[in-house]
Amino acid sequence: MHATSILKPIFDQLWWLLPLIIAAGIAKTPWFKGLFGELLVRLSAKFLLDPQEYRAIHNVTLKTPDGTTQIDHIFVSRFGIFVVETKNYSGWIFGEDNQATWTQKLFKITNKFQNPLRQNFKHIKALESLTCLPSEAFHSVIVFVGGSKFKTKMPQNVTYAGGYISYIKSKINPILSSSEVEAVYSAISTGRLTPSLATNREHVANVRRRMDPDAPRSCPKCGASMVLRTVKNGDKAGSRFWGCSGFPKCRTVQNVT
Repeated sequence: MHATSILKPIFDQLWWLLPLIIAAGIAKTPWFKGLFGELLVRLSAKFLLDPQEYRAIHNVTLKTPDGTTQIDHIFVSRFGIFVVETKNYSGWIFGEDNQATWTQKLFKITNKFQNPLRQNFKHIKALESLTCLPSEAFHSVIVFVGGSKFKTKMPQNVTYAGGYISYIKSKINPILSSSEVEAVYSAISTGRLTPSLATNREHVANVRRRMDPDAPRSCPKCGASMVLRTVKNGDKAGSRFWGCSGFPKCRTVQNVT
């Protein structure tokens, strides 16, 4: 008797387990965890924030001097622009405002990750450039989902799950007029890159490039290739930087990170 004839009755009875196994595998991936966390934030905002008062824009990708930056959620209101970054982590979290990296401890596993406050700082700088508003008009908010617990003192603007709603509603002093809210909402909506798979792929490529400082890149101003150069004189002699190949017509430079 062939093995296939033996296995066929078993498969006929248990075929429905296959999609469950696949789904369970996908649910454990960082991509799904990130997507799930963003969905939770989006749904809680839909039901708990007045859409007439807080204009929501989700999954915003903006051009930056070194590529792109991707923002999970933005809520534009008279009380300022709330820039929300979601993090899906389990276990214990250790981190303070001024630390470059925070730590996750899950049983015997220890992971380091970028301080999300610093990550959100870059998001806000991109929005400042786009909207021409001062930093005082923006509120940085970090939301942890996934059952994590802080073992160090949580910064005021770092919250668990729906706690970010309370933080947003705690800001009650108007900063922008109704017309300014509409103008900012329009500027972000029209200034963002079109949400698409191509945009996501571009952003992922930019992130990988930033992780590899020697990878080729294009000038964000004129599109020409950037050239890796070395400072020959002065206090920074020997240090490297990226300079536009179109120099002197284009004088764009970037630090090597």
